[in-house]
Amino acid sequence: MGLELIIIIALAVIAVLGVIAIYNRFIILRNRADNAWAQIDVQLKRRYDLIPNLIETVKGYAAHEKEVFEKVTQARTQAIQAGGVGDQAKAENMLTQTLRSLFAVAEAYPELKANQNFMMLQEELSGTEGKIAYARQFYNDTVMKFNTKTQSFPSNIIASIFGFKEREYFEIEEISREPVEVKF
Repeated sequence: MGLELIIIIALAVIAVLGVIAIYNRFIILRNRADNAWAQIDVQLKRRYDLIPNLIETVKGYAAHEKEVFEKVTQARTQAIQAGGVGDQAKAENMLTQTLRSLFAVAEAYPELKANQNFMMLQEELSGTEGKIAYARQFYNDTVMKFNTKTQSFPSNIIASIFGFKEREYFEIEEISREPVEVKF
């Protein structure tokens, strides 16, 4: 009876340690995904901060393009107010499309394209777009690892017990996969 009890206790300890290890891995992946989202958020805020300056610069040369400015401003506001990852992705796709139309307006004004402030803002926006793409890739990679863990046996049982749910990817529309065109 003593040996059987020791074996049962040893198996119980191993099972508990396994649960703890899986749980801790979920915590690590969740925190990594949260941090990756925070990095995306930082870059999105930077993008939002650049847009009003860009609009004001373009307005100086193309004040009659009011509809384009309003669409960009509205898309920016929706992106700032977006809720979850899916809503944020939709809002960012819309903002990217409206920025494309803003740059299309700028193409019609050679003096604007030569403006130092406009060129600097374009360069900053282009750099920010690259950082957003990198942060999005890191976030999606982390989410893939987290989601794989929630779907794999036996960690899917632990995920269910402790309430770990699959996370959404931060996807962009096919048309938005190309960076906003920035020409000098």
